Amino acid sequence: MNLSTRRASFSRGQAARMALSAAVLALLSACSGSGRPKPTPLEDFKPSRSAQVVWSAKVGAAQGTLSLATSDGQVHMASADGTLVSLDPSTGKERWRAAIGAPVAAGVGSDGRFSAVVTADNELVVLEGAQVKWRERLPGRAITAPLVAGERVFVQLLDRSVRAYDALDARWIWQFQRPGGEPLALSQQGVLTAFRDTLVVGVGSRLVGLDPARGTVRFEASLGVPRGSNEVERLADLIGPAVRAEDDLCVRAFQLSAGCIDMNRGAVRWTRPQAGTQGVAASNDLVVGADGADRLSAWNADTGEVLWRVERFQYRGLGTPAYANGLVAVGDQEGYLHFLAAQDGRTVARVSLDGPVNGAPRVVNGLLLVATRAGTLYALRTP
Repeated sequence: MNLSTRRASFSRGQAARMALSAAVLALLSACSGSGRPKPTPLEDFKPSRSAQVVWSAKVGAAQGTLSLATSDGQVHMASADGTLVSLDPSTGKERWRAAIGAPVAAGVGSDGRFSAVVTADNELVVLEGAQVKWRERLPGRAITAPLVAGERVFVQLLDRSVRAYDALDARWIWQFQRPGGEPLALSQQGVLTAFRDTLVVGVGSRLVGLDPARGTVRFEASLGVPRGSNEVERLADLIGPAVRAEDDLCVRAFQLSAGCIDMNRGAVRWTRPQAGTQGVAASNDLVVGADGADRLSAWNADTGEVLWRVERFQYRGLGTPAYANGLVAVGDQEGYLHFLAAQDGRTVARVSLDGPVNGAPRVVNGLLLVATRAGTLYALRTP
């Protein structure tokens, strides 16, 4: 394996684009809530399924850029103040707790042995268990949680470049950056995952498969061509996480579309236009996602045919949904977690949490794991 040891640095132009990206998107976020219609009132319904909180654990206040990591019988969670916690997903028992001494901007990623986060000062911090193993200054800002796999740590920066490090000794191995990238980037969790022996990243509206040993491209698949009169309207970054439906990865392109990629061929299976801003959920049978007005749609995972659509959650600020035990779970801005029947979208249960859901829920050993912005991790069972 011929590994490069050159260090990469940002040009002044790249830094300017990064600053412009952050400024424009901050302005968009501030404006989007001002004229938003009032949330649709909660519906009256007769529960037909139960959703039971099995355990909960307080970790610390989170931010929208933080995510859960599950691996090797552990669930890892980071708080904004720099606290990392490893828990047993079945019982909620704390395995270890560590403080990295700096606010966290992106994380956490973990393979069970190594965990990684990126601080607000652009420092990649890697831990082995509860002990900090090494720190490395990055050449730019990161929003997406690092991926830890195969004794390597993969990081995607806000300029869409991807860097690979050796988890054991912090050695920088390679960098990938697609030429001719868009000038603006979405300040939201992107796609950085693995499918078998391929590293999969989101670059604009494209899902790109990379060789994890060399950083070379294996395939590219586009979820659509962004259109608009300016750079903001043409912004169409993929929103994480990408979710699996058999041998497909299904994903959302910001304000453009949702779709699935056949990973055996590295080609688009289907896409459907939907101007959404949150990730999607998937099973082997369906893919579910909300548009910008919080209308939920379910598509056939194989064909993209619309199976059902519900409008009773409009303007409730829905987050990324999850599929668990035949149900679709989705949280709203008022801290309610709604459970819908996967076959027709009927509401069958509802649970009140201590705040809005932060990031994408995960399913481990039949339990739905949901973190809130207040810093509580809930484990729920839907018998």
